[in-house]
Amino acid sequence: MKRWNWRAFDWKQELRLDAWMVAGLLLMTVAYNYFFVPNQIAPGGVTGLATILYHLWGLPVGLMSAVINVPLFLLSWKQMGRTFAARSLVAMMLLSLFLDAFPMFAITEDLLLATILGGGILGVGLALVLMGNATTGGTDLASAMIQRLLPHVSFGMILLIIEILIVSFSGLVFGVHLALYAAVSLFLTSRIVDMLQEGVASSRLFFIISPRAEKIAQRILTELERGVTELAGRGVYSGAQTNVLFSVVAKQEVHAVKQIIHDEDPNAFVVLTVANETMGEGFSRLLPK
Repeated sequence: MKRWNWRAFDWKQELRLDAWMVAGLLLMTVAYNYFFVPNQIAPGGVTGLATILYHLWGLPVGLMSAVINVPLFLLSWKQMGRTFAARSLVAMMLLSLFLDAFPMFAITEDLLLATILGGGILGVGLALVLMGNATTGGTDLASAMIQRLLPHVSFGMILLIIEILIVSFSGLVFGVHLALYAAVSLFLTSRIVDMLQEGVASSRLFFIISPRAEKIAQRILTELERGVTELAGRGVYSGAQTNVLFSVVAKQEVHAVKQIIHDEDPNAFVVLTVANETMGEGFSRLLPK
């Protein structure tokens, strides 16, 4: 029997992940107990469905979230990976506990404020849980299982349909106007999660094709002190060999790069796109494994 090497275990990293996860779960609890549930806003997901059941029959939100989530976890356990699944199961149980243990009341009865603040707090909380290498389960797991049965349908489309069904169900129970608030909150939450996961301070990525590529690269290096990589390329139509410059710069440096390219070769072929997150020298530090 293989013995576990406890000395190789990174306790600091594990505690850091646990801190992210617990902080995220507490924020999610704040969003639901003080903004969503008291105001009858059900922004999708299993907890949103539990919110509807709470107002219909008085069933505890946390308990119903666990009842719905546990079967999904058991069915998806093998596909999730042992460590991630274990952490996610703990996160799901803690969230259910927090939802029922903390008091529930409306901080504000203004539906617009509840939608915006609740969606923002929930988005940050979800992002922190993901940073803690966990998930709270819910509709993501349901979507993954359905996709195994319908592989020709994309995961995102299945997830969107499930969320729309839950929000529509809330419209039947609470009314159309509250369902619209729930939809706005769902959109806001998803955008905040994406933004925090992909990086807030996005950089800009240049691809430059020009016969004066070497001169352009030298000026970017010396004037902006930004790295430039030269890639070997070949025009498929002409068959001619060409060099492609690859350079990532801060968004405030875009105009300066454009000016350099215009000065050296106004006819250069340039592709400018967004790099959601750039890690390495000159940008943010690489994240730990």
